[in-house]
Amino acid sequence: MSEHVLKATGRSVEGKGASRRLRRAASIPAIVYGGQSAPQPIQLEHEKVWLASQNEWFYSSILSLDIDGKVESVLLRDIQRHPYKQQIMHLDFQRVDANQALRVKVPLHFLNQEKSPAGKTAGVVITHELNEVEISCLPKDLPEYLEVDLGSMQVGDIVHLSQVKLPAGVEIPELKLGKEHDVAVAVAKHGKEEAEPSEAEGESADVPAAKVNKDEK
Repeated sequence: MSEHVLKATGRSVEGKGASRRLRRAASIPAIVYGGQSAPQPIQLEHEKVWLASQNEWFYSSILSLDIDGKVESVLLRDIQRHPYKQQIMHLDFQRVDANQALRVKVPLHFLNQEKSPAGKTAGVVITHELNEVEISCLPKDLPEYLEVDLGSMQVGDIVHLSQVKLPAGVEIPELKLGKEHDVAVAVAKHGKEEAEPSEAEGESADVPAAKVNKDEK
């Protein structure tokens, strides 16, 4: 069982009206689907889920969903938020089969950036071109994140997707699609200097304003 446990309750009444009533009662309507079982509508306590949603693991880890005492392993597949309130409107969870590979996006953690030669060079900017990447693996091999060590990065270096170290049993499906999919993950380059004013702009600045002729009386 996952160390991340969410408690839920089954619900029998569905529809927009029922969902609105749940939200007014500080609950979140949700659905669990996948596997050999039929989709199951559930509800969760908003405050506890909101606190869990502030953590990175909530989006990329296998969760133990306790529905009326029956625990299922699930992944969060969709979260709907209110456009301006701090409110979760709906959640979708997918059941996880321990023997079936899954695809999920996990965050990238960049390490030792400030200690690298590039990070110590004045005027050099290290940009993170990706913040997450989709991986494929069995549930037991799913990492909460992938580490990208930038400790040896030099000015002008580019770290590509194929250079990200993967735990055993984990692969990046995109890399199987061809070299053009081996995209940059991090880039070290000199920051852009402020653009010099163009000649046209310089000339226009030196031209005196036209005189306004006054009407003669």
